[in-house]
Amino acid sequence: MASAGVIGTTAGPVGTGQDNARARDWAEIQERMLVPLYEAVHDRLEVGPATSVLGLGCRSGLALLLAAGRGAQVTGLEQDGELRALAGGRGLRVGPGHRPTADVARSAYSLVTVFEQPPPAGEPRRTVAAAARLVLPGGHVVLAAWGPRERCESAAVLDVARRMARRSGARDPFELSPPGALEDLLAGTGLRPAGGGRVGCPFAYPDLDSAVRGLLSTGLYDAAAEFSGAPLVAKELEEALQPYLRSDGTVRMANVFRYLIAERPR
Repeated sequence: MASAGVIGTTAGPVGTGQDNARARDWAEIQERMLVPLYEAVHDRLEVGPATSVLGLGCRSGLALLLAAGRGAQVTGLEQDGELRALAGGRGLRVGPGHRPTADVARSAYSLVTVFEQPPPAGEPRRTVAAAARLVLPGGHVVLAAWGPRERCESAAVLDVARRMARRSGARDPFELSPPGALEDLLAGTGLRPAGGGRVGCPFAYPDLDSAVRGLLSTGLYDAAAEFSGAPLVAKELEEALQPYLRSDGTVRMANVFRYLIAERPR
């Protein structure tokens, strides 16, 4: 059984002020949008004191924090140093990287979560294979992705990233949304599908500036900012968000996320 003390909380080199600000925007603005997803998974799998959780790509650790609040033993991995530092500030032990280090590989967990899609091409399949090696017999791996594009009002706003990157290879947030896409990642891992579901995760912001900052913190607009410049991307985002701007100045977009539970047979 793994414990929260498996990995140290080294934050890595200090990033630029812009990187630090973006990490804070994720932790303070954007991450909470996914709480319904985290809670649905924890409820479905009855996460509690008997659960040991490894979060692969755990960002600033809110999902782990919620699991720890239920009594679970939690450990995380995150490749972004600023996000790791924020997770450490929440009292979590999060190590560097997205796939397991030697220390993590010596342990096994009853639940391994992959709530965030790894950005490099081909990475999801390798990450799932790593998760399969770390889960205990009878344990579970949970994968998550955006739901159908037509059920996500944020799709039009996310499309700004594709349009402004203007090159092949820009990350498609909906690449794992089609039926069977998550299930296909289990091939050759020894894991078998054991259920899943869809969860409404509205993106709700107090104002337009918070919406822009929150969306930029996801990393989905990085290629666009590199190609077209960050100020222009932010301006295009503001325009794309106008249909979701309410009379009181708040911004709200209805979205659906899906999750897949995979089990390692005993």
